[in-house]
Amino acid sequence: MRRLLDHPYLLLTLTVLFWSGNMVAGRGLREAVPPFSLAAIRWSIALLLTLPFALPHLRAQWKNLRASWPAILFLGLAGICCYNAFAYLALSGTTATNAALLNSFIPICTVAISWAFFGKRLTLLEALGVLISLCGVLMIISRGEPAMLASLSLNRGDLWMLTAVLFWAMYTVGLSWRPGGVEPMLMLAAFIVCGLMALIPAAIVEHANGLVISLTPGSIAGILYIGIFPSFLGYIFYNRGIALVGANKGALFIHLMPVFGTLLAAVFLDERPAWFHYVGIALIFSGIFLNTRRVAS
Repeated sequence: MRRLLDHPYLLLTLTVLFWSGNMVAGRGLREAVPPFSLAAIRWSIALLLTLPFALPHLRAQWKNLRASWPAILFLGLAGICCYNAFAYLALSGTTATNAALLNSFIPICTVAISWAFFGKRLTLLEALGVLISLCGVLMIISRGEPAMLASLSLNRGDLWMLTAVLFWAMYTVGLSWRPGGVEPMLMLAAFIVCGLMALIPAAIVEHANGLVISLTPGSIAGILYIGIFPSFLGYIFYNRGIALVGANKGALFIHLMPVFGTLLAAVFLDERPAWFHYVGIALIFSGIFLNTRRVAS
């Protein structure tokens, strides 16, 4: 595990694989588990998995946590509560095509926020990588027909997804505010606690309004997957990857979601990839290569 945590690009790739599965599971659970309840349950599971690693560090590092509580509260609300709840709301009311398109704008949104508020600029090579990777995403989503993009229209679900994208970009950029001297597992636990402070009341309101959870073997399996892989492991890997390579490079890996979505559909839904899938995947990997390669000095 220690060796794995020293390979940021592998960590970020695995993260996006887990999150692609989260989109599939979230879509499948939309009738069984209301969105805020699903987000609250997934993070409760993740917190239980995180606490054994976090609590031994709490007493020694409490002062650092307390001194940075505004940043921790913001990151917990943005990355744990808002992104996940709004993404599940979106999956209840938008098409898979629109959701994938909007989610793929996370790297662009991250770059824009980094530039507007922190003055961070991309090199020409990095900007070219982002553009090429985005073209690959659009190739997959449009099914090789650019005119199809013009026919997409926004509905309420799309607006929720767009809101989720904004919060995730803010979370990614805001990771630079994390306090030093805090064990990553303790920090993740702090983020989760802050997120649950908002998610649990929202889930209670859902239940009071008649939106109940339907527990079946399938829904329980989906919930456990979401709690363990996208939540617990995914956030550990993502936070570590961003710490090692920065927000702009790390966020670019979100473009892999249509790639993994295509592969998961082929495995679980017996859908054969078409030519535009292969072209799009090639463009995405080319863009990531350009953005992450080191220029010789």
